[in-house]
Amino acid sequence: MLRMSKLADYGTVVMTYLAQRPEAVHSAMETATQVHVALPTVSKVLKILAHENLVLSSRGAKGGYVLARSPKDISIAQIIDAMEGPIALTQCSSDDIVCEQEASCSIRGNWRKINEVVRSALQGVTLDNMAQPAVQPIHMYANGLKQRRAFS
Repeated sequence: MLRMSKLADYGTVVMTYLAQRPEAVHSAMETATQVHVALPTVSKVLKILAHENLVLSSRGAKGGYVLARSPKDISIAQIIDAMEGPIALTQCSSDDIVCEQEASCSIRGNWRKINEVVRSALQGVTLDNMAQPAVQPIHMYANGLKQRRAFS
């Protein structure tokens, strides 16, 4: 099973929340309350996102966090990269990993292609997309007949 870490998941949740009101300054406490994630976890996520220049932080009574760029200019791939490092489905699909079988591996190039497709898909989804309601038609196939239904 392919799965990103819980911290990367929380990163997307926090960033999506900030994207719903990108002009507002959000405190860690307010964000934790609204996204239903523990304050220490939200604080850790926000610190990482600030270090990676995806959010800006300010101190003081009116301080908090804001997106560093427009929600249209931040991709899900950037958030995952910030939280976990470069996206790699296998160790060998990362550029900086050297594997013991590298010299004789016949599928490393194929894993890299798959990795590029997944990364491209994640780059194509922005925070602006994530902040919108997810009511989209889902195409279902039953007995070879295409049916269209909307699920939310």
